[in-house]
Amino acid sequence: MKVGLFFGSFNPIHIGHLIIANTMVETTDLDQVWFVVSPQNPFKSSQSLLHAFDRYDMVARAVADNYNFKVTDVEFHLPRPSYTIDTLTVLQEKHPQHEFALIMGGDNLKGFSRWKNADRILEFFQLYVYPRPGADLTQGAAGSLSAHKNVRMVEAPLLDISATFIRNCVHTHRSIRYLVPPEVESMIQARKFYQ
Repeated sequence: MKVGLFFGSFNPIHIGHLIIANTMVETTDLDQVWFVVSPQNPFKSSQSLLHAFDRYDMVARAVADNYNFKVTDVEFHLPRPSYTIDTLTVLQEKHPQHEFALIMGGDNLKGFSRWKNADRILEFFQLYVYPRPGADLTQGAAGSLSAHKNVRMVEAPLLDISATFIRNCVHTHRSIRYLVPPEVESMIQARKFYQ
């Protein structure tokens, strides 16, 4: 089975993540998308980050009704901060029957060369890249990377839904309806997340 790995903080998971994941399964050769909940992104501050288990629970609820989606806590058991190359190595060892690929936004492709062992990732794994607002993939490092044989540009809706915006809405008591799945909205309200 060919599995697309969608890494993220998912703080919280929102409708944009689900639309991208569904587009990947429906329009590419990926059989499933696994959401890899990252305890700590090496490029992000952990200041406003919910506990990893709470974020995992939200993702699990958001994807429970779709057999093409799965959530994994593989990075919870790795040293922090988590590096993609280490996660890929562990997943490949645990699931040799699967072929893994990375799903990423065009904005991440621009900084991909700064990732730990980026050249090794590119040598052994495919990158499925979806468009992001403001990410010009024709210039500079992103331009040369987008032409690489292991980089596949995927046509997907151009979405600009921000988890920061959602957290701010919750904090200021504004509705997040339609921004997150109903199960996630209920969980945020019941557990008083981001307040």
